[in-house]
Amino acid sequence: MGYGKNVWVFPDAELPPEGVNSIPGHESIIITNTGEQDAHVKITLIYTDREPADDLVVEVKARRVRCLRTNEENDFGEHTAVMGEQYAILLESDVPVVAQYGRAETRTVAFYTTPGYACEK
Repeated sequence: MGYGKNVWVFPDAELPPEGVNSIPGHESIIITNTGEQDAHVKITLIYTDREPADDLVVEVKARRVRCLRTNEENDFGEHTAVMGEQYAILLESDVPVVAQYGRAETRTVAFYTTPGYACEK
């Protein structure tokens, strides 16, 4: 049995712009699967002024971690984050996982991570 929850919500996502010394900002979702089964995670992006994007699914292998950069087309495809756009991220996994959100906030030269709100379906 793995640790974690099946549902995670990150209400404050925003790809920050280039900051001090031309350092590019970035954000990511980090998903850890401590269990013995591969996790299939549906990602829904919830926006302030348009319909949600709910067609992203990623796999996190058993006993592995996966980092998804929101500004990387390889990770988010057509839903790659747009600089400065406010949105929220909903993760729904078929097995328990642990997830966190990280942002390199280069306007103030800071990096922070935060666990999301976690619950069962």
